[in-house]
Amino acid sequence: MKIEKFKNKIWLSTPTMHGDELEYIKQAYETNWMSTVGENINEVEKQISDFVGCKYSVALSSGTAALHLCVKLAGERLYGMPKPNEGALKGHKVFCSDMTFDATVNPVAYENGEAVFIDTEYDTWNMDPEALEKAFEVYPDVRLVVIAHLYGTPAKIDEIRAVCKRHNALLIEDAAESLGATYKGRQTGAFGDYNAISFNGNKIITGSSGGMFLTDSREDAEKVRKWSTQSREAAPWYQHEEIGYNYRMSNVIAGVVRGQIPHLKEHIAQKKAIYERYKEGFKDLPVTMNPISPDSEPNFWLSCLIINPEAMCRQVRGDSDVAYIKEPGKTCPTEILETLSWYNAEGRPIWKPMHLQPIYRMNAFITKDGNGRANSNAYIAGDKPTDVGADIFQRGLCLPSDNKMSEEEQAAVIEIVKKCFE
Repeated sequence: MKIEKFKNKIWLSTPTMHGDELEYIKQAYETNWMSTVGENINEVEKQISDFVGCKYSVALSSGTAALHLCVKLAGERLYGMPKPNEGALKGHKVFCSDMTFDATVNPVAYENGEAVFIDTEYDTWNMDPEALEKAFEVYPDVRLVVIAHLYGTPAKIDEIRAVCKRHNALLIEDAAESLGATYKGRQTGAFGDYNAISFNGNKIITGSSGGMFLTDSREDAEKVRKWSTQSREAAPWYQHEEIGYNYRMSNVIAGVVRGQIPHLKEHIAQKKAIYERYKEGFKDLPVTMNPISPDSEPNFWLSCLIINPEAMCRQVRGDSDVAYIKEPGKTCPTEILETLSWYNAEGRPIWKPMHLQPIYRMNAFITKDGNGRANSNAYIAGDKPTDVGADIFQRGLCLPSDNKMSEEEQAAVIEIVKKCFE
């Protein structure tokens, strides 16, 4: 088929609005509840709690805010109340997912902790339970683990929770990318001791911003609610006895989220159809799609692919630049992304692992064979990379996954990718 540049850009993932959102925004405006209290907030907290299957939720300004308060709660539970400006983790190490967005791990630094990055596994592209077990052998005093569910695919939660239980560690679940995904029939966002989701603009449903803290503990929910409103005490004046934050969700933003919630399953079905069309379209190429575990049903937030090693042309990346050498029958993520961009379609590299980020390069990194500081060119016997996350980053990319993309537009995207292998 002849491929022409798209007149309208094909995006990676954008908000899909339905009109219901405007009614709830209008309600906030007409009732003058424009601050961080109101019916929209109350309803969003109730509906998300019911959907995920947890007892309590607190609507916050972002998923990052939710993760920060998860980390703060965990630190105080494990190590006691810190001094002002000391940080709840006070120099303690925390095991974190390596291949994720930095919002997953930055809250550890906010609380003066030190992230130790745990390598990824190929089955789900999430934290490797074997590497996590190895990490506890290296650092037996660690008592906190932070996991993320990458691109809407749940991690091996039972195995990770079992490791945490053996070592008496708390678990924070970053379900920012996986709202609506299930593991063994249970919603993500309900497995950790503390849990967070996101309503950022590109998520499966959105408020344009916003996030949520989820828990089964009324005491924890009330503490987060207090912290998120500047830690005001129950006094007739502004009384503050501990550090607080301006983290509460606006009732206007909550109106957008409230209008999105009824369409969550619809969005997931649309994203799943996109994934399946890519999988069928690429069946004759030397690539595989981001994996689906038999124990889970993803929300298919982003469709991704990874190029088989033998079909990779040479590609070298620096901190901010990249070069590759084109070879017949081979390609690389950079060539595919540049070609998609030329046709006016947006793709993205896979999340660059945290242990490769300049800000975290000095932090410890643990693989399942006990090695650290490996890279994408380091291999062991059997042609298996010692650094799985870096390997996926080297060979993988995120495809245009916007649920407003037509089947015809997606068919053209598939043909563009195929051209790169010629």
